[in-house]
Amino acid sequence: MQCPKCQYTRREVEAVPDWQCPKCGIAYQKFKPEVKQPKEVLTTAVVEPPSDKPKGTTFKDIRVAILLLILLFVALDQFFMKVNTSDWDQPLRVVIYPINGDQSSESSDYIATLNEGDFSEINQFMRREAARYGIAISDPLDVRMGPEIGEIPPLPPTEHSVLDTIIWSLSFRYWAFTVDTYNGPKPDIRIFTLYYDPKVHKRLPHSTGIEKGMLSIVHAFSHTKTAQSNNFVITHEMLHTLGATDKYSFQNNQPIFPEGYAEPEKEPLYPQRYAEVMGGRVPLDQVRSEIPRGLNEAIIGPLTAWEIGWIKGEE
Repeated sequence: MQCPKCQYTRREVEAVPDWQCPKCGIAYQKFKPEVKQPKEVLTTAVVEPPSDKPKGTTFKDIRVAILLLILLFVALDQFFMKVNTSDWDQPLRVVIYPINGDQSSESSDYIATLNEGDFSEINQFMRREAARYGIAISDPLDVRMGPEIGEIPPLPPTEHSVLDTIIWSLSFRYWAFTVDTYNGPKPDIRIFTLYYDPKVHKRLPHSTGIEKGMLSIVHAFSHTKTAQSNNFVITHEMLHTLGATDKYSFQNNQPIFPEGYAEPEKEPLYPQRYAEVMGGRVPLDQVRSEIPRGLNEAIIGPLTAWEIGWIKGEE
């Protein structure tokens, strides 16, 4: 037998008992060899210094760059438009594009009869009002009729969130750029007028004019009897593109006193004889008003004149 501790081999005759090693004296059965633990290996994490090598361009980076370029282009275009349209040293070119809003034969037939003379009342109104405010230029506007557009423009969102409005404004501008086939000098203001058969449509959607882009969408009736009231709405929305604000209550459509009244100093105050063009109606008393029949029953009030640059200095 070999000792598990000292490796001594026992002889047949030994002086110690059989259970004991003659050399080291341990008891064979009770000896437990020492189990050596493995030495702990220490590891050190290798931290590489940041690389100076630029990361590759991602699709997201490209989209952001394109969006920033579009916004920059829009901002610059808006700036130069505003500069060119606020001096009133030359006529502003206004082009009206008819559109069949309800795709009816009645509206199609009415559009076929339209010509630039049908919008001359707008020129006359602006000429008359500019003279009242001492604007030297004889013709503030040069209103022309553009070709009929076969597409319906993107309409304003029903939810008036800032993001929805921005997206609609950009899409409307892009749409206007793609459908504009007017063969003439570049318009300063473009008005897309959608016509509807009055026998079918008793009420029309709200028209919209946006200063940023000098664009407007007008909803009008396709009938000769409404031609003058159509011109009133067109002029109202056109003035929006020049910076004029609404001067009526959105709750009841009544003109706001005094800025929405054509004659706020008139005595007696009611009934008013004219409509302030951005007030939208002729006040009859404190709760009633009527839509003017045309621009011959409208004037541009002092606040609107200041907003479009006809009165200089502070309000």
